[in-house]
Amino acid sequence: QLQLVESGGGLVQPGGSLRLSCTASGFTLDYYHIGWFRQAPGKEREGVSCISSSGGGTNYADSVKGRFTISSDNAKNTVYLQMNSLKPEDTAVYYCAARTLGRCVLSMEYKHWGQGTQVTVSS
Repeated sequence: QLQLVESGGGLVQPGGSLRLSCTASGFTLDYYHIGWFRQAPGKEREGVSCISSSGGGTNYADSVKGRFTISSDNAKNTVYLQMNSLKPEDTAVYYCAARTLGRCVLSMEYKHWGQGTQVTVSS
């Protein structure tokens, strides 16, 4: 059964850091493009970052460029999202998603989704 599990969320003060993990089971990430998305209360889900299969390329939303870094560890079948200099507006449920078509994109066109992990940035 193909599954994505996010972890690493929590409560952090403004300016702090968190590292989110997206671990796949039932399939290998080598052949999938992985995206990170977030959804704040009352807002639509938005793309944050993505990485193409085999680490071929990355993309970031303007709101997180220079602060977030996406990476993959194929040996662990895991994609990470390192989040630095966090702001209160980064507060959201963060989801990872996987697709095989085309390349990594920040739109919602992903086939497989995880259940999400809560990130709260507050003093």
